[in-house]
Amino acid sequence: MFEFSKNVDPDNNFKFWETGIFHYGVQDPDIEGLVQKIIAHGGKQRMPIKEYYPGKKPYKMVYMEDPFGNLVEIYTHSYDLTYSAGEY
Repeated sequence: MFEFSKNVDPDNNFKFWETGIFHYGVQDPDIEGLVQKIIAHGGKQRMPIKEYYPGKKPYKMVYMEDPFGNLVEIYTHSYDLTYSAGEY
């Protein structure tokens, strides 16, 4: 979790440099399902789901906003696997 010392409640246009908690991250292999659950419970999708290695590896990520305005970073696989140069 990240938090900036001089923060205010965000308005509808998220300004990460002005909030308390910047974001938190989770890992879920069913990223599409989790996106739909977050939206169904009042959250927002902040970007399209990114595929890191289309046709080669099933690694994806997306930024969401939870119902409380916190940014959520979601990955299908661990950070080290997603960004490593090895063949996994």
